[in-house]
Amino acid sequence: MSGRPASLVGAVEAGGTKFVLAVADRRGAILTHARIPTGRPEETLSPMMQFFRAAAQEHGPIAAFGVGTFGPISLDRRAPDWGRFTTTPKPGWGGASLPEALAEFGVPVALDTDVNAAALGEWLTGAGQGAETLAYTTVGTGIGVGVLRGGEPLGGITHYEGGHIRPRRVDGDDFPGVCARHRDCVEGLASGPAIQARWGASLDRLGGFEVDLIARYLAEFATSLVLLHMPERLIFGGGVCKTPGLIPALRRHTERLLKGYVVHPAFDPGLESYIVTPALGDDAGIRGAIELGRRMLR
Repeated sequence: MSGRPASLVGAVEAGGTKFVLAVADRRGAILTHARIPTGRPEETLSPMMQFFRAAAQEHGPIAAFGVGTFGPISLDRRAPDWGRFTTTPKPGWGGASLPEALAEFGVPVALDTDVNAAALGEWLTGAGQGAETLAYTTVGTGIGVGVLRGGEPLGGITHYEGGHIRPRRVDGDDFPGVCARHRDCVEGLASGPAIQARWGASLDRLGGFEVDLIARYLAEFATSLVLLHMPERLIFGGGVCKTPGLIPALRRHTERLLKGYVVHPAFDPGLESYIVTPALGDDAGIRGAIELGRRMLR
């Protein structure tokens, strides 16, 4: 290993339920990969490092890492807490740092959110190809959104937290919401845990009324994304969005809420080409993380 130049990219997609790990060559071709469950930091980071040490021994030195992770996390490289989890609800992860865990390799680490990584993966080779501005929303354990312009993730003092926007409540819906901070934000009303708390089952086991109600809340969110960012395309992924009938209902309600106010060729009748599902499926996040790492080599 010591005689080979460092040219490989390590990638981490750190999710709420699992970590996806990969090592790729400079072109982005995956050489090896693994999945480990997301436990507490001490249960997760040690096997992560074991994977990368073994991969480096087998395939060669790692020259950079790309990481897409759940949050909230500090993304300001000027800040003393860069790379550390902040107000995350994941037990034990507050104050933990993925870049710090990877520091033993002594190589650059590119860090972003898991949804920005997924958006980047879809922009490169998936459903976001050709879009100058793209918004990717994942609806699962939580609700997160990543927005790209020209293939670059957007943000402000930290990453976007669109899942905590409060939607307009549907008449007659008195469900209080499950978000620990905001109760009835869109995550508190339409995420997987919210659906389970409301009806005692996942959305794919429920009927048309329940699917339509969740679609109405997601449409409020989609309309906010349109009006704030004017993306050329919206991608909705995550486990909840795999429910049959949800995406067509989401398109219907979003078109209804927009009321023809925004006129552009991107807004096709019925929004079938505007609101789409991921083309890369569950691989979008790790593909984006690899690209983050590849960009550190340029």
